[in-house]
Amino acid sequence: MSLADVQITLVPNAVIARVTGEVDMSNAEDVGATVIKATPTEAQGVVLDLSGVEYLDSAGIYVIYGMRSSLQARGQTLILVIPPASPVHDSLRLAGAERPGEVAEAVDEAVAIFDSAPPPGA
Repeated sequence: MSLADVQITLVPNAVIARVTGEVDMSNAEDVGATVIKATPTEAQGVVLDLSGVEYLDSAGIYVIYGMRSSLQARGQTLILVIPPASPVHDSLRLAGAERPGEVAEAVDEAVAIFDSAPPPGA
């Protein structure tokens, strides 16, 4: 089993959180907390790159919904990066986690969404 690892990168309008490994009930809450804690309030939101995730159980999906709610309460957006060939693509689609305008196939595509959006409160 490959435990999850989260790498945070700050870009001008957002935070990129690259998650790799396996996200399950043993680490899902820690992954979510790491991402939320690393997101400054002035950021437009988070690009959650799941392209390196090999396994995602229901606890991981639940945490994604929780992160989305926490960010929305702060006026921020969560954009998921889920390539079509990703091992977790179908699970997220079936769970309804893919919202129109909040899913991208690549990190650059997701960052461009923030670059073209008005800043929070504008």
